[in-house]
Amino acid sequence: MNNKLSTFALATSVLLALSACQPANDKVDVTAPEDAASQKAVQENTAADPHAGHDTSAGTMVADGTPMAAMLKDYTDSMTKMHEEMMIGMDYNDPDAAFAQGMFAHHVGAVDMAEIELKYGTDAEMRKLAQEIIDAQQSEIEQMKTWLANNPDSKMPTADTKAMQQAYAKGMDAMHGDMMKGIADPVPDMAFARGMLLHHVGAVDMAATQLKYGKNPEMRKLAQEIIDAQQPEIEQMQSWIAANKS
Repeated sequence: MNNKLSTFALATSVLLALSACQPANDKVDVTAPEDAASQKAVQENTAADPHAGHDTSAGTMVADGTPMAAMLKDYTDSMTKMHEEMMIGMDYNDPDAAFAQGMFAHHVGAVDMAEIELKYGTDAEMRKLAQEIIDAQQSEIEQMKTWLANNPDSKMPTADTKAMQQAYAKGMDAMHGDMMKGIADPVPDMAFARGMLLHHVGAVDMAATQLKYGKNPEMRKLAQEIIDAQQPEIEQMQSWIAANKS
């Protein structure tokens, strides 16, 4: 699993140079919260290769040597931190603990992205959505923090450990590489919408993995609540992107 950080890392150096002028394809199908939902969303939202480079936090320069915009640097720093923290959970043995740790980091990343939108964005609808994401996910962050404190990972793998880890790794590769393209959009509100759209698709995919492998009632309930809450927001961002892309 440690390889994942290095394979994910290519995104900034290549994608930052290639993606800023490319509009997102807003046709993302997340009607079924399965692994296929994430894959279809990724394929239709972008054609980027998530394994194109090796360092997402390689300073403040992009591929052509020009300074990285402040907003893009904020997003890139947040993405790198989120990925590193999520990888801790992806190495867990227990599916419920893996979900809680991974989704905890994923939610922190969503709050960071929403705060960046509030810092740079001007669109009223996207700013309202950003604040709603902060309000909703902060409470779930506290819930997962408390649960993790009382439910450490198991010392030995379970029968589902390998399959669960593979499912999470596959989803993370797809989500992170293509999110880097979305957040490189030069328009702040569009960068937020494109990046958060794929971030939400990743959350739905993770929640579906938890429902497949997890057994803890509280974490299964949280997974379903995440699916129910984020699917309407996915549709909202799809509509907003379609109406606002140039």
